[in-house]
Formats: sequence, structure tokens, C-alpha cells
Amino acid sequence: MKTLSIFFFLLTSLAYAQDATVADLKVQGNKKLKSSFVKKLSNIKAGAKLDSTIIEADIKLLKRLPSIANATYQVFPVLDNTYNVVYNIEENFTIIPSANVYTTNDDEFAYRLGLYEFNLFGRNMTFGGFYQKDIYSSYALKFKAPYLFSRQFGLAVNYQDLTTQEPVFFDNTTADYKYNNQSIEVLGLFQLDFKNSFELGLNYFTEDYEYKFGATSPDVPQDLRVHKLLYKLIYEYNNLDYDFQYVEGFRSILNFQYVSSRNEAQLPSFLIGWNDFQYFKRFGNKGNWASRLRLGLATNNDTPFAPFSVDNNLNIRGVGNSIDRGTAAIVLNTEYRHTLYEKDWFVLQGNAFVDAGSWRKPGGDFGNFGQSKNVRVYPGVGVRFIHKKIFNAIFRIDYGIGVSEGATQGLVFGIGQYF
Repeated sequence: MKTLSIFFFLLTSLAYAQDATVADLKVQGNKKLKSSFVKKLSNIKAGAKLDSTIIEADIKLLKRLPSIANATYQVFPVLDNTYNVVYNIEENFTIIPSANVYTTNDDEFAYRLGLYEFNLFGRNMTFGGFYQKDIYSSYALKFKAPYLFSRQFGLAVNYQDLTTQEPVFFDNTTADYKYNNQSIEVLGLFQLDFKNSFELGLNYFTEDYEYKFGATSPDVPQDLRVHKLLYKLIYEYNNLDYDFQYVEGFRSILNFQYVSSRNEAQLPSFLIGWNDFQYFKRFGNKGNWASRLRLGLATNNDTPFAPFSVDNNLNIRGVGNSIDRGTAAIVLNTEYRHTLYEKDWFVLQGNAFVDAGSWRKPGGDFGNFGQSKNVRVYPGVGVRFIHKKIFNAIFRIDYGIGVSEGATQGLVFGIGQYF
């Protein structure tokens, strides 16, 4: 724990001896997390100049890792203007189940259950998967090692077999299809610096549409199977600072994709991109305001299989499961989180939110955003049950009530904050 005396000692030492250096970096408090891994990530090294700004940046980075609940540092003098730096680690428990359950007032029910290890081999690798029941069964496996090769280079590999019942919208009517997506994805991960990182890779997948019931049209196939290749680029700017359940700062995630199709007649190739802007602000000792703005745009193909979806578990709480589709989207989620009770490892947090969004219809224009039938506004309230020493151990319950045209209402359960 940093003390006032150490702080003034360090300031005095740096003022009179600008050549102060680090004798050694020590890591303590960790059990499963490898000390060698912490040193690999740290910019402070033995023999380097002693610089408090670099140390603070290291601590901020460490607190972002799934394996670390909190991190602090100490500085101790050794001899001849050299100092030992000690990083104190409070570890998270990192073998974590995941769960998402969502319903609406028309008795629609779906869930997803998973299990993930976020600190595989003590090196902050993620491995796990999920099983989903949304009328049909689905599953996925995921592996991610952001620092596999070095402090800057990593790798991610994902496999998914996802089957759902999806509404398809055309000619002011609706049909329901059994939709299956089988994919394998490989991504290279690159961290440019403390705030900027990139992911670049390929996703090969097969989409299968099978008509179940509803309207039909000679222009809309009832059975369709197509192989696709997706080129993906993700750029993230992350300047968030974590203090257990509280978050402060700004984050931006740009996801850009080009999807090439082998059946251009029915499912043409297209470009798609979206950016999530996230802003978090602390209020007093117990309050936290959180907001996410998503701006999305895709090639405006006039197809019933448009890429953006209006969905309970993705963007608007209480709206239902995949109730609409579009080729462009604007979605704002904003909420105020307040700690109602906190003792030792347990936190009870309440929140009040507003989720709102609008979509451009396939083949439509940007005027669609202002049409009342495309606008969804869902205020609501929720609670969070948080374990401070288990990564992402936040069980959330939200209830959203629509106030826009054709509104529904419903519960959304999940693990982790909604955003």
C-alpha cells in the first residue's frame, strides 16, 4: 500500500537525484497469476529510470486484466539512488460461469449458459464456451491469448455453431426462418501502446436459412445455404480506469468487416462497420454514470436478411428477441448505477436506464431513422449482485418498459454489466 511517507520520499529523491533507477521489480500477493507474466507486461524494468508516471500506467493496465481485482505499488530505497518497486496484486477468481436469460410479455424465453477460464496457465489467457437454447440449441468455443507471443502480439481462435429462429421482414410482412451459422475465426492481436490495440483476421462461415412459417414471396427463397468469408478489423481506444465496481473514463471500439458471398444473387457481398463510444463518470462515493452510443452502417442491400438486429440481449432491454432488422443503426444506452449496500466482497447495486434506438430499413434511406415505427425507447430499472473478488461476477436483472409505438416489456437477466 502506498503511504504518504513513501510518496514524499520518492518526490524528494527524484528532485535531487534525477538519475534514480530501478534495482528490481517484485510482484507479491499473486498466487495463480505468474510473476513472470506481470513483469512481461510492465514497462518498469530493473535498470530503468524510476518514473512514477510509468508505474501508474502499469498499475492502470494491470487493473484492466480479468485476473486482477486490484493492484497497488510500493517503492523502497536500496543503495546509491536505486529503488525496489513492488507491485501488490489482489487476484480475481477466474473460472467463471456465464448466464443470460431474456423474456418478453409474449412469453418468449431464451437462455445462454457458459463457462470460461480467464487466467489459463496463469498468463491471462481466456478459454471456454457456451450452450444456448433459443428454440434451437447452439454452442461455441473461444480461445484468446492477448500476450501469447509478446507484450504486443497475441492470438484468438473462435468456433461457433449458432441456430436460432429469426424473423425475416419483406413487403410489410414477416416470415420466420430456422437460421444456422457455423463459423471458425482466427484473429491476430496487436497492442500498439497502453491505450490503442488492434485485431485483424478472417472468419469462414456457412449460413443456412430454412423457412418455418409466415408470409412467402417468389423473390424470397424458402431454403438457402451459402458459404461466406469475413475479413475483420477491430480498433480499440481504451482509457478506462477501474476501481472494483466503479469505472471512469472513455473507450471507443471500431469494428469493420467485409463479407464476401459465394451466392451473390441471394446474399450479396457487403461492407459493415459500427463504432461503440463508451463514457463512464463517477458521482460521489457511490454513483456511476455509464453510457454507450453505437453508430452502425452497412451496404444498403434491399434484402430481408439485413445485418443489424433489434434484440433484447444486444441493444435494447425489454424489446424482444430479434424483432427487426436494418442496414444502419443508432443506439444509445445510458444508465445511472448506485451502490446500495457494500460489505467486504459483496456489493448490491441498483440502476435506472434508458435504451433507445432506430434503424434504417433494407433499401431505405436515412429518413427511416426519424420514422416513429422504427424508433424504440425503453426506460427501466435493474439491480446488480456483485462479487468484488471474482472476475465479472455481476449478476444483473433489468426490466425494460417500452414507451414507443408497438412497445413490449420484459426481463433481461445476465452475467456482467449490460455494457
